This record gives sequence, C-alpha cells and structure tokens, in this order.
Amino acid sequence: MTSTLDPVLTAADAALRTLFARPHATRATPAPTQAPGEMTDSERREAGALMRVNHVGEVCAQALYTAQAAVARDPVLRARLLEASHEETDHLAWTRQRLDELGARPSVLNPLWYAGAFGLGLVAGRLGDPLSLGFVAETERQVEAHLESHLGRLPAADSASRAVVEQMKIDEAQHAAQAIDAGAAELPAPAKALMRFASRVMTTVAHRI
Repeated sequence: MTSTLDPVLTAADAALRTLFARPHATRATPAPTQAPGEMTDSERREAGALMRVNHVGEVCAQALYTAQAAVARDPVLRARLLEASHEETDHLAWTRQRLDELGARPSVLNPLWYAGAFGLGLVAGRLGDPLSLGFVAETERQVEAHLESHLGRLPAADSASRAVVEQMKIDEAQHAAQAIDAGAAELPAPAKALMRFASRVMTTVAHRI
C-alpha cells in the first residue's frame, strides 16, 4: 500500500543525496577520443568554471524531476520522471568528478539552486501532466543548446571534459524527445523566454561561485 508520505520522503531523500552525498554513476565516465593535453592555469580555471556550471545544471535537474514526479497525476509519468532523474545522476557524478580532477569546487549556492528548481518543478507539475512534460522538453532543449555552447568554450586540451559534455548533450536530447513522445504540450513563448532568462542568471553566477 502506497503512503501519502511516500512522495515527500522520496523528495527529501533526493535532496539530501544530491546536495550532501557523493553521486555514483551507473555508466562509466565517457572516455575522450584523444588524450588530454597540458592546460595553462587560466585554461584550467575556465574549464573548472564551465564544469561547475554544468554541475549546477545537474543539481537543478535532480530537483526539477523529483518535484515534478512528486505531483504527477499519472503513475506511469511519475515513474518516467524518477527514471530520468536516476539517469541524470550519471551527469551529476561525471561533472563532480571533472571538478575534482580540475581542482575546482562545486557552487557554494547549490542548496539555493536546488530549492529554486524544486519550486519551479512543483509549479510545472501542478499545471498538469502535458504542460509538465512540455516543461521537461523545453528545459532539455535549452540545456542541450547550453552544452553545445560549452563545447566551443572548453579549452582544446581538455578532451576529458569535452567527452563528458558531448555525452550529456546526447542524453538531454533523448530526454526531450521522450517527453515529446509522451505527450508534451508546447509552452507559450513568454514561458520559454522566462526560462532562458533564469538560466542565464544561474549560469552567470555559477561560473563565478
């Protein structure tokens, strides 16, 4: 028998694991096609800053999917959202690993990013399953474009980070396609613009702290 407290406990567990536990990937870290080269100190700092932004994005993905699953009306959709959250854990682990390897740290504002994304996920979920799926699809499209821009900004010698970002980009496109296939509704243009603005604020701040 499913308790009404189950979604709350699941959400609390996800928040604690995302923010305070070491993430474990179910897939191996993507391997670069060419050996990493030597980076200057400034290139290493820039690579670390970009991977910190990507790590924040994965913290937010955990929050969004968990919140949307908590209020999803359709049990099948709830299961799909939780499955997607588990898949995104690979990204969380990979980006954290690259931060460590680059000598960079996660954003000190991760609890704030998580809380904000969780709130957005709750709002999206309360709008109904089609719009909730539309929010997933649009989020993943914007993340895919953001990762594409990082491929152009990462130092040429940092093939290890590039391999991670390339695989993340493939996975995000797949999640968007799955949401559309599941019946995602197209979001209105103002909602998309607001999401892009919020993303720019997060990426600008996370690049620094």
